[in-house]
Amino acid sequence: MSEAQSITGEQSIARELTAFQNNILVILAKDPMYGLAIKRELEDYYGTEVNHGRLYPNLDELVNLGLVEKSELDKRTNQYSLTEDGYDAVLDGIQWTLSKVVTDDDRADEITDIVENSY
Repeated sequence: MSEAQSITGEQSIARELTAFQNNILVILAKDPMYGLAIKRELEDYYGTEVNHGRLYPNLDELVNLGLVEKSELDKRTNQYSLTEDGYDAVLDGIQWTLSKVVTDDDRADEITDIVENSY
């Protein structure tokens, strides 16, 4: 069984995904990656090993939802990239988070500083 609950509509896709699945989308927002590179990024974030048995079913679920595209790099390696719907899901999650966190000008300034120093 996948980690995602049933999807009720395109606007709420990001809100129905698990944190793990959303983290995969965020990782892929930077660049397309092959599975082991995604695994390493997740392990850096979580500070622990991510099992193949957790990663690949979640990647497959994101592909099935149309949020991630899977292509073949070679006979043994698949590459995963974010689709437009996947990017929209990432933005939806960011927008929702900001709507809860940014409650005044000081917090808005803190977020602006984070964004300006992120790239």
